Parts: sequence; structure tokens; C-alpha cells
Amino acid sequence: MDAVQVRPMREGDLPSAERASAVTFFAADRDTRRVSDPEPEPRSAVASQQWIDRMRFFLSVDPQGCWVAVDTTANPRTVVGFAVSQNRGDLWYLATYGVLPSHQGQGIGKRLMDTVLNHADGRAGIFSSSVHPGATRRYRLAGFSLHPQMRMVGTVDRSTLPTVNGLREGRVDDIEWMDQLDQDVRIAGHGPDHEYMLNTLRLVVSQDRTKPGYVYVGDHGQASLLAAAHPEVAQRLLWEALASSRGRTLVNCITAPNEWALDIGLTARLDIGQEGYIAVRDMPVPAPYLASGHFL
Repeated sequence: MDAVQVRPMREGDLPSAERASAVTFFAADRDTRRVSDPEPEPRSAVASQQWIDRMRFFLSVDPQGCWVAVDTTANPRTVVGFAVSQNRGDLWYLATYGVLPSHQGQGIGKRLMDTVLNHADGRAGIFSSSVHPGATRRYRLAGFSLHPQMRMVGTVDRSTLPTVNGLREGRVDDIEWMDQLDQDVRIAGHGPDHEYMLNTLRLVVSQDRTKPGYVYVGDHGQASLLAAAHPEVAQRLLWEALASSRGRTLVNCITAPNEWALDIGLTARLDIGQEGYIAVRDMPVPAPYLASGHFL
């Protein structure tokens, strides 16, 4: 019997899968760290619980897209790899994927990726990729185009903040038009993802329904997901997110078609750097759009 079994994820796998995720991504951050980057820190207890809650949500919505690789020789059996994907309408996205460093190079990652790509069933696809050479090779061989991403980090110079008008706090009854905007910008709506994010993040939307846009804002003012019909609306939404930031903030998943975000970051005195790729298949890179790492 194969020492590593690839099988559907179960709720009972979540603590072990979270530990595998934390170890895998901490090692990747450490290995790809540039000299000028701060030292990576292990995942906090709060972040670990958020990861588990998010995966539980994915399991409840589309369990057939959630898979783990389990070491059958361990007692208790432990998760050594994971791939969590979701189908939303005509779009498939990969929420998270990884293999413990101790088990890389054994074909486990390929088995997991083949399984979740089969779940896509021909849909267009999108996800945020690290720069890990083994992973990026696998993505490219699977037919994905890899578009470099940028990020902006730092403390906002508050003297640069403009007065922003035409926005309001978002509500549950905004989800219908937000899904339509998603379809226009990235092929498919987020559907139930909007309800999850609305319960965990602040939502700000454009008041003008002829120029729609929205942004989810994290606890520290991070723009966690942003979509708009026009760049000027996207810029207002990003300024609102930056205005709510406290201390150092981050704007990431910035692709070349979304240079409008760089102009704001430079004005706000944030530092620009490179990070990974947005991987897409059978679709353009969304714009104006700043993807979420987990909900894309």
C-alpha cells in the first residue's frame, strides 16, 4: 500500500492540515526571503484558527474540491500535503496548496494538483502562486499563464490622504450586484464567499451603481479584495482602505493591468516589491481588481 494516501479532506483533518500549512509556508517564506525583507514569523494562534475556519467554510460549500495527502505510516496519521480548490459558476480557483518540505520531490504535489484540476472540469482557473520553482513548473505544465505580481508595504503618510467621496458601508443586499460585477471583471461571481467575507471583514462599496465597485478591508486596513468597473472607482476604494490602516499595511496581488494601485501606493509613500504570480488559464488577468489570496 502507498505510504501516502491522497483522499478527500474531512473536517477532522483540519488541525493537522493547518499545521502542515503553517510549516510549509513558513519554510517557503524563509527560503525565498530577500536580504531586505524582514525575518518571517511563524503563524500566530489567531491566524491558525482563521485558516481552520476558512477551510471549514470551503468544505461546507464545495467539499469535492478539498483534498489531503496523508502519511499512512504515522500514528496518528498526519497530513503531509493539501490542496483546496473551489468551483464558482464557470470559474475554478485554488485557495491553498502545499506539501511539507520533508515530503517534497516525491510526486505528492503532482497527485494533489492533478486531483483538484480534475475537479475544475474544464472551467477557467485562477490562483495566487508563490515563486517556488517546483510549484511554478507544475502550474505552467498544467496550462496556466504566470503573471508577476507586486506588493506595497509600509506606513501610510497620512498627509497624502485625499478626501474620498461617493462611498458607503456595504450590506448583505449589495451581494447581488457585487456578483454581477465579479462576472464582468473575472468571469464568475464569488457567491457564498461574499457572505463569508462580509462576516469577517469590513465592506465598503461605491454609492453610484452606474460605476460599481467594492473593497473588503481587514482589521489593519489591508485591502483584502477589491473589484471595480472603472479605475477611478478602484482608486477611491483603495484610498479608503489605506485611510483606515494602522501602522504598517500591505497591498498585494498587484498585476501589470492594475498599475492604478501603484500610483496610489507611491503617493502614500509605500514601498513597492515583487511577490509571486497570479496564475490564470482560459481567462484574462482581472482588472480593475486586487485579488484575495484565498478567495481570488
